[in-house]
Amino acid sequence: MHELGIVFHIVKTVENIALENQAKKVRKVVLQIGEVSTIIPYYLKDCWKWKCSKSELMDGCELEIETIPAITFCEDCEETYPTVQHGKICPYCGSEHTYLVQGNEHQIKEIEVSEE
Repeated sequence: MHELGIVFHIVKTVENIALENQAKKVRKVVLQIGEVSTIIPYYLKDCWKWKCSKSELMDGCELEIETIPAITFCEDCEETYPTVQHGKICPYCGSEHTYLVQGNEHQIKEIEVSEE
């Protein structure tokens, strides 16, 4: 379960940003996760609750997850298409000369804090 390691990294990053900005409490984090990133949102949220409960700054922090759609680019016809729906083979020209342009990443989009 690599979700635990991801949560540790994200919580540490969020805590550092909150402290740099003199926030007293982190209320919510919006995380964007690629559709084919291999991160399982259910496991991530479970790990998130546990890890945040161990931090005074993060205790009770809500995790909101947004999905980044997976998009593939075809080098032969130069079209993009939804990866999950069509896989590696381009639906426009049938080529296998394709690569993923988005949908494998994860990033912090937003951090909501409280001054109180």
